[in-house]
Amino acid sequence: MGRLDGKVALITGAGMGIGREAARLFAREGARVIVADIDEGAAGETVAAVAAVGGEAHATVGDIALEADVARMIAAGIGRFGALHVLYNNAGVLWKDRDRSVLETDGAWWDRVVAINLKSVFWVTKHGIPHLRRAGGGSIILTGSVSALAGFTRAQDAYTAAKGGLISLGKSLAIQFAKDRIRCNVIHPGIVDTPLQAPYLTDALRKEFAAGIPLGRIAEPREIASVALFLASDESSYMTGAELVVDGGFTAG
Repeated sequence: MGRLDGKVALITGAGMGIGREAARLFAREGARVIVADIDEGAAGETVAAVAAVGGEAHATVGDIALEADVARMIAAGIGRFGALHVLYNNAGVLWKDRDRSVLETDGAWWDRVVAINLKSVFWVTKHGIPHLRRAGGGSIILTGSVSALAGFTRAQDAYTAAKGGLISLGKSLAIQFAKDRIRCNVIHPGIVDTPLQAPYLTDALRKEFAAGIPLGRIAEPREIASVALFLASDESSYMTGAELVVDGGFTAG
């Protein structure tokens, strides 16, 4: 039997990178997947990728920073699959050219970065938790970052603030909803080779990261998605309010 047999999982930002890998992995393990993304074409490609591994997925398109869009996407997924058990808040933005030090970042860009990386989780949990309750419990997975655990000379202060906020929100959700058998845990990835990072990962920067990471390389999307699979499954049934750092040993140094 699959590790997620009978479960329905919502994955935000599932159109590419870690989200797409998670959609494939979850589907291989028996989950039906609600693919949420702002890019309709990318969402459709993920649905096709899930079908290619024998799974079932439904594409929903919208801006996760907007409550109306999130409510509509969740309703569409429930309409298709009839239940919801996993909320994987994977979507995020990393705009190194717009999000820098507090001295340099424009207020409008600060608001947009925080809306996508933090406020979106408010909307997803607000509209998703009632369905997890009806299902008798479930798993909420938040995507933090090592940026929330350590300072960096290359400042991205809006991103860092948003990811730090997720840590506190995750603990609050874990305590609030434990009585409903709803768990909430945070994954803190290090640098990952995704389309979001690709524009910034020059050969020189790749070498710099590899030299500073004990395992000697940056992560592949599947390595983060595999941790999300564990948290989505009943194998992590006694974990809530936890933070899992997946950074190749970077923050241990």
